[in-house]
Amino acid sequence: MTRKGFAGGSFKPLTEKSILRVHQTAMRIIEEIGFEVNSDIALELFERGGGRVDRERLRVCLPQEKVLELISMAPSEIRLCGQDEKHDILLGGKRVYAGTGGTALYIYHPDTGQKRLATLEDLKRIAKLVDQLNNIHLFMLPTYPSELPVEQVDVNRFFAGLDNTTKHIMGGVYTLDGVNQVIRMADMVAGSREALQRRPLISMITCSISPMKMDEQYGDLLVAIAKSGIPLVCPAEPLCGATSPVTLAGNLVIQTVDSLMGVILTQITNPGTPVIFGSVATSIDFGDFKYLAGSIEMGLLNAAGAQMAQFYQLPYYATGGMTDSKVLDAQSGYESAMTSLLCALAGANFIHDAAGFMESALTACYEKFVIDNEILGMVMRAVEGIRVDDDTLAYDLIKQVGPGGNFVAAKHTRKFMRSEHYQPSMSDRNSREKWEAKGGKTTWEKAAAMVPQLIANHTYSLPDMLRRRVLSEIAGIVD
Repeated sequence: MTRKGFAGGSFKPLTEKSILRVHQTAMRIIEEIGFEVNSDIALELFERGGGRVDRERLRVCLPQEKVLELISMAPSEIRLCGQDEKHDILLGGKRVYAGTGGTALYIYHPDTGQKRLATLEDLKRIAKLVDQLNNIHLFMLPTYPSELPVEQVDVNRFFAGLDNTTKHIMGGVYTLDGVNQVIRMADMVAGSREALQRRPLISMITCSISPMKMDEQYGDLLVAIAKSGIPLVCPAEPLCGATSPVTLAGNLVIQTVDSLMGVILTQITNPGTPVIFGSVATSIDFGDFKYLAGSIEMGLLNAAGAQMAQFYQLPYYATGGMTDSKVLDAQSGYESAMTSLLCALAGANFIHDAAGFMESALTACYEKFVIDNEILGMVMRAVEGIRVDDDTLAYDLIKQVGPGGNFVAAKHTRKFMRSEHYQPSMSDRNSREKWEAKGGKTTWEKAAAMVPQLIANHTYSLPDMLRRRVLSEIAGIVD
């Protein structure tokens, strides 16, 4: 059973008053302090869009009224489509979905305890694996093909996704030519540019640099993607005590400013561009100031980000489900579960990085995709909540059974036992004796047995004629 799109929002780390104060502080920063913009194209657009531009300092300020006007132009809901319509997802409101993330450099092998550089073949295999994991709703390209020159990375990553899964493909991009080639390829798969805009099979990501800065490359890329009409994520990654104030409230202000400036630029470039407000906000280790992927503060920050997105009526891309652990151990499990759960219960629309990542997002692990799929099934069951109606209250059945009876043989039990109770594929609920008789396998060992089976059973690829056309017309694809 696939659970997706349920409405979260029961967890609220911010009060209504706190949301308003974060918003007011963000508006003051945009209006009074400004944002550094290193892209000439973006600077010109901000100036045309009503911004006050200081060319000498590369600084852009906008009045609050203009900021809110531009935000209101962005769609409050965005449909991200799969090649199979059953994988379509509708981002917005408090509906919750989860997916993979990007971009890990290494692959971890729990049987040897070693890691190696990721390859293009890994990306293809992970796409085949994720295609069959029901609780992973969207395929964000999770690894970087280390053997390819950067000029070939964009087109090969997106082709690996489109050719191996029918779920929506999202990914970061690296070159302007790569963006154009990927969009052309997606046009072919969808049937035309108009068809792709009606049913976007791909979406892209460009990041601001916290605090309050847009570099030349990502500014230029953001404008190019917005002009195409392809859905675009504008996340920010402020780190408490490093690239933001150390306080969670101060970090949230920076994240809000940084992401909103991307949203604003998309609407100046192409009003109505489908754009997603995004957060990769987290804390740091104060011993050596490194990024933390599994801290509870990351969960709190990204849950609070969901409330800010709901305030601005923008779809939201959150970060959760990762771990700082180097192995598949208890830390790996509890860190991944806690951050995903907080984001989901807050109503984060798309939780990215929610499957497969460890070692502070540097490393992906085949077995962890399977384990995280189990975690996400439980998370989504929690978001679904408790249904209360005449059927579930079961008064007539309770009356029939009476004091001291049991409900084992009741039709009501058979009717609801699978929909009411999450059925795990990985968890062991046997007695110790039965568990030992079956080999006494750990969770990662069970996942390791499932990975090759799932990949071997996968059969999807692009239709032959379309595949041949893409390979012949799009330069640089390694088949």
